Amino acid sequence: MKMTSRAVAFAAALGCANFACGIGARAQDYPTHPITMIVPFPAGGPTDTLGRIIGERMRASLGQPIVIENVTGAGSTISLGNWTSFVGSGALYRTSYDLLADFQPISLLTFAPMLIVGKNSLPVNNAKELIAWLRANPDKASAASVGAGSAAHVCGLYFQDKTQTRFQFVPYRGGAPAMQDLVGGQIDLMCAEASQTLTYIRGGKMKAFAVMAKTRWPALPDVPTTDEIGTPGMYISFWHGLWVPKGTPTEVIIKLNGAVVDTLADPAVRQHLTDLGQVIATREQQTPAALAAYHKAEIDKWWPIIRAANIKVEAN
Repeated sequence: MKMTSRAVAFAAALGCANFACGIGARAQDYPTHPITMIVPFPAGGPTDTLGRIIGERMRASLGQPIVIENVTGAGSTISLGNWTSFVGSGALYRTSYDLLADFQPISLLTFAPMLIVGKNSLPVNNAKELIAWLRANPDKASAASVGAGSAAHVCGLYFQDKTQTRFQFVPYRGGAPAMQDLVGGQIDLMCAEASQTLTYIRGGKMKAFAVMAKTRWPALPDVPTTDEIGTPGMYISFWHGLWVPKGTPTEVIIKLNGAVVDTLADPAVRQHLTDLGQVIATREQQTPAALAAYHKAEIDKWWPIIRAANIKVEAN
């Protein structure tokens, strides 16, 4: 799915401004019917998987099912967003909404680092060898991205800048097909959201070179950090949060936040997310204020970097 399609999906969510089209009854009675969760990414990817896990457990707290919609939203709408949809896209695309002003935060959900991975046939065995090989072969390697301005794209550009390397980006419509081509050897590299690589790395189907974080990733403790490979400070976290449109009553926000807190405290949910390599937001991060502050800090950090990279985007 193109980044512009994701922007349209969030614009659809804002069509339910004031949340009146979805509530229909007093806010304290919310919810009175099924809730749509917008997930503007393909089914089967990490964001879609997270949405289904979270939504299924929130049903127990809210008393209504949460229906995942992978294209547009309708009815009582909440939006599951991530770094790509709530940070990267806003730096590149003109939209009819403001990412900070037109959405009200519910909670941070999870974090996962970005991981530099490569196909098994690459003639290198570790990150330092990879960087040396890329420097010796400028513009010859191919790297998957999930659209201009996606986390995979920006992470790859960031890696190029910090390591003084160059390679060609190949756009994909989602993380799943990119993973398939990487395993199949049709693409050389990817800066990928770490949780979607876990099964392949553990199964010996691709190489893991570095985790772009301050500390090693618990799911793959043998993979070094970017600090350890000689590129200090090269961090990027792929995080998820939950929002509702501007104008949503405070009572609804409190109720939805309570359902998220209950969900993320559930031992079965926590184990499922941990098994997928997700790091669950701490209880202190599970508040609307915490998500608002974190979201703004990420925009303040990344928008100047993205815009300075002069990333070219497809026309609508």
